[in-house]
Amino acid sequence: MSEKKPAAPMPPQVQEPPGLESEMKPRPQYQAPGYKGAGKLAGKAALVTGGDSGIGRAVAVLYAREGADVALVYLAVEETDAQETRQAIEKEGRRALLLPGDVTDPAFCKRAVEQTVAQFGRIDVLVNNAAYQMKQDSLTDIPVEQIEKTFRTNIFGYMYMAQAALPHFKEGAAIVNTGSIAGLEGNPQLIDYASTKGAIHAFTKSLAQSLVTKGIRVNCVAPGPVWTPLIPASYPPEKVTKHGSSNPLSRPAQPEEIAPAYVFFASAADSGFITGEVLTLLGGKTAAA
Repeated sequence: MSEKKPAAPMPPQVQEPPGLESEMKPRPQYQAPGYKGAGKLAGKAALVTGGDSGIGRAVAVLYAREGADVALVYLAVEETDAQETRQAIEKEGRRALLLPGDVTDPAFCKRAVEQTVAQFGRIDVLVNNAAYQMKQDSLTDIPVEQIEKTFRTNIFGYMYMAQAALPHFKEGAAIVNTGSIAGLEGNPQLIDYASTKGAIHAFTKSLAQSLVTKGIRVNCVAPGPVWTPLIPASYPPEKVTKHGSSNPLSRPAQPEEIAPAYVFFASAADSGFITGEVLTLLGGKTAAA
């Protein structure tokens, strides 16, 4: 039986960025007890940025359940979350590699990929998932430093990681990017974040076209509201309590509900004919296009 999904109102809470999953109430659900592995990624190796918590953690666990070894990129301050994710991967019988660092640094991205290949002997799947957002009421309120950090994390980091991974990819490899409904519909209080997510969608389609003849697929998952550390780390408590309440299911998604889409895009058995797509997961909302 599936675990009950929390709905608004959530307990009011606030964290300093980037936020820790271990401090959230209620804890995000990532273990997906109803999901049964089928060896879809057997013998593969994946690298997941932002893999310590939230969507990244749930993706890492399901990739391990499908037979993949998983490298996790995360900020050093998220070490306790990363250790919990490592334990979850190992519980699935696979190897985990912890790679603390910042995706805004292209040299780190190159090292992270090289260390993944050195540890696992290969890299087959790159999940670009690390993200930064901070709510501001208007464009004039957004500090220059925030604009730069948002773009360097959310789109520059995706490009750096892809550049680093491509020389190691073989035919059949896959890149899965994390977009957002904000990149499709916009968000008046997340102007810089929404702009980077729109860029990620265009990056996905452009890179897919560039790599299609090499047999490398590139796709994107664009969720609506999800219960992750990004929320209490970027919203005031009164907005956190209402997170996800406006969609038809009246609640945010749990990471374990989003992660199967990443398995779908990583698995050639499931999506070998699909590249350049942006898949929205919106809890019943159908307006995005």
